[in-house]
Formats: sequence, C-alpha cells, structure tokens
Amino acid sequence: MPNRLASIQHIVVLMLENRSFDHMLGFLYAGQQNQPPSGQTFDGLTGDESNPDSNGEAVNVYAIPSTASNLYFQPGADPGEGYSATNSQLFGTITAPTPPTATNQGFVTDYAYTLGWESKKPSWSVLPGTVATDIMGMYTPALLPVLSGLARGYAVCDQWFSSAPTETLPNRAFVCAATSQGHMDDNTKSYTCPSIFGLLSQHNQSWMIYGYDQQPLTRLNFPDTTQASDDHFGLFTDFQTAATNGTLPAYTFLEPSWDSAGNSQHPNYDVALGEQLIHDVYYALRSNEAQWQQTLLIITYDEHGGCYDHVAPPLGAVPPDNSVGEYGFDFKRFGLRVPTVLVSPLIAPGTVFRVPAGTMPLDHTSILKTVETRWGLPALTARDAAAPEFGDVLTLTKPRTDDPLAGVNVPQSSDANLVATAPSHLQQVHAELVSHLPVPDAQGGTYHQMPALQTNAEYAEYIASRTAAWLASRRQNG
Repeated sequence: MPNRLASIQHIVVLMLENRSFDHMLGFLYAGQQNQPPSGQTFDGLTGDESNPDSNGEAVNVYAIPSTASNLYFQPGADPGEGYSATNSQLFGTITAPTPPTATNQGFVTDYAYTLGWESKKPSWSVLPGTVATDIMGMYTPALLPVLSGLARGYAVCDQWFSSAPTETLPNRAFVCAATSQGHMDDNTKSYTCPSIFGLLSQHNQSWMIYGYDQQPLTRLNFPDTTQASDDHFGLFTDFQTAATNGTLPAYTFLEPSWDSAGNSQHPNYDVALGEQLIHDVYYALRSNEAQWQQTLLIITYDEHGGCYDHVAPPLGAVPPDNSVGEYGFDFKRFGLRVPTVLVSPLIAPGTVFRVPAGTMPLDHTSILKTVETRWGLPALTARDAAAPEFGDVLTLTKPRTDDPLAGVNVPQSSDANLVATAPSHLQQVHAELVSHLPVPDAQGGTYHQMPALQTNAEYAEYIASRTAAWLASRRQNG
C-alpha cells in the first residue's frame, strides 16, 4: 500500500507514564483469540502466561475484575522501574547475564521485594490490600474503552519498545533527543545534547510543547528548549485552542499533569483520568476537520514502569553515541514493550502495525525518524538514524469520516485517590529544575535555594510561581 506520510502536516505526540503493553492492551483482541478482524496477527495475552511467586508457585495473568477495589489505581503501589529492577523482572537477577536472554519471569518476585521496602517508608504509598500477585492483573478493553477504542479503531503497535530498560527520564530523553547521554536513571534531570525541537527550528519547522496545567517540564531538559522563545510553550487549554483554530505546528509534544492527583497514569494514580486526557486530545484534534485530515497522533508511554509484559525485549539496538553507559549498560538492547496507538483518518481500522521480522524494531526514536523523514531533517544520533519510521501505517488515499469512539463513555473512578496530597516523583523533578532557573533577586543576583516542600499543592505552587518569575525576567531582559 502507498505510504501517505507526505499528506501529514501535523504530528502530535502524547506520552503518558509507566505502563506496559500487556498491562493496558494485552487483552485487546482476547475475545477474538488474538486474531483481529483485519486478519493480522496480534501478540497479546492468552491467559496462560504466568510468573512464579517467592515460593515457586505459578501466578497466572488475569483480567482485573470491574468490581476490584481501587480499580483504576492498579497496581496498588509503584513497581520497581529502574535498571536493576528491570533486570530482575527480565532475568531474575539485578545483573543482566551474558548473553542477556530474558525470560520475563521475575515480575512477581521483584514486586514482592519492592512492596517490602516501600511499605516501610512513609514517603511511598502502598494502597490497602496490595499484594505481589497484583502485578499480574491486566486491564481489559471494557475498563479502558478510550485507549482500546482508538487501538481497535485505528492502529495498535504490538512490537513497540521503550528505548532503554530503565525508568522515566532516560526514555523521555530518547524520545526528544535520541540519547540519554549514557544516563540510566532519573538522577540526571537535564541534558546537554540537542533535541528534535532545536533541530526543527534550524530547519524552519514549527513546534510546540504543551504542559497540562503547568508550564512543561520538558522545556527544562535541553538547552535548545530552555533557551527557545516563550511562544513555543503553553498549557493544554492552549493546545485545544490551536487545534480548534487549525493552527497546530508541524510537531506537537504533549505532557500530562505530573502530580499524584493528575492524569499521567503513573502507578498508583488514577488511570481513568488518563482515559479522559486521551479522549480530550483526540476530540481536540477532530474539532477542525481540515486540519484533522492532515494529522497523525501518537499515543505512547515512556517506559513499562515495572508492569508485567510477556515479550522479551529485543537485542541489537544501536548505541546512540560514544557516551559511557551508567551501570555498565551498552545501549545494545531495548526496554520492554509499551502501549502505542497511532491515530489518523488515513489509517485503516483494525490495523496492527509492526515492522518486518528481523529488522530494527520500533522504539521511541521511531517518532524522531518519522518526523525527520517527513520534513527532511538529519538524524540527531546513530539511534534515530537506525530507527524505522512508521509512515507505512498511513495507507488510505481518502480520509475517513467515521468516529470509533462515538458512543464511548469515558470511565470514572469511584474510589478515592488516597495519594492525592503527596508530591509525585516528577513533580519533585520539575521543582528541582525550576529551582535552578536564573531569576534575579532585588540585588540582581540569581542565587536561590529551593524551600522545603511537603505536599502536592506546595510543589505545584512553587513550580508555578518560580516559573512565572523566570518568564517575567526573560521578558524584562528582552
């Protein structure tokens, strides 16, 4: 089929938080024995997959029942997601073996270990009744009708992997810059490399980064975004206005709200709020018909977040640069599968999109490769140079006018968010980054020490006020 990427004028990315493919979409076509109506194969769950518990007893995957307590807050605690924890989940040991042949049999035992230490620390939230076997609970399409409806109605990628087998910030660096400069944990919060945003500016292509209800954290991760003009950044309401007015740029990057009462879907926050966000992004894009016909939306997640997936991550990744990897990691293997859904009226319904077997798999840098291919940009690193793009998913010559979400009701959680007042990890990251912004004081100096902050609200207020002061000083200084 013809590749219609040249017809796309607007690429929009919504990257959510810390969920594996199986956890969110593994049962997508279970009712059809993993045989989509399109006739393609789908690498989903059969229900026979299992992991041993600490006693060696097999724990099968299961569909989270609609009657479960804390239904949209599963799993009830934050699973291990760093490099060592990911190794434990894949190999049963925190050190990857040689060769690194994954069995994906360590999720229950690693979650048991994580619950053990998190339950002893007041700063970590473990919901009542949470047990290690909960990590084998998976959402069904009925529980996630928005994400599942778009996955069925457009295209789902069942072989899309995070770029590195570790936590959030390195993977978000890969989606923006095709490298984490060797970093493999969240201790490093900003990078010195160029990003896709600066590259777009160099080639006179428009871009925007939108935070949800705070100015975007991503702005503070790279020099070429921090130094960019203020008109490249906004809030979700600004995105909705631009979508409705038909003024979206070539490339849009959307952040969720990072706080623990927000819609990022990070465990153990309210997944239903993320369903609402996906819904709102989709309908914002559909609000201008002419622009919608030329738009490609990518919904993805930065990393698996310690949630179970049955597919072993592939080897053969291309190291992005000469950076020395932390923990001895060589950047030659990918992270776990994450949910990725491609949405455009130029995509046939029921598509399962993957690249041919034996070729470089899809990962986060495939977004960069697709942007670079569409607008004739050079690669940022060796990783995105080697990545496949996904323009081949666009096969229709005439844009569709149907709406796969027509009649779908967005779920709402009936359970109280027991962690809503606590600061989230990414809120803390955001606060630290804004504390380093050069805001002149009354004497013209820029020394600043972040105050002691305790609650979600205190972090939110500090981030907002410090960012506002920085933006005001930028305007004042021209």
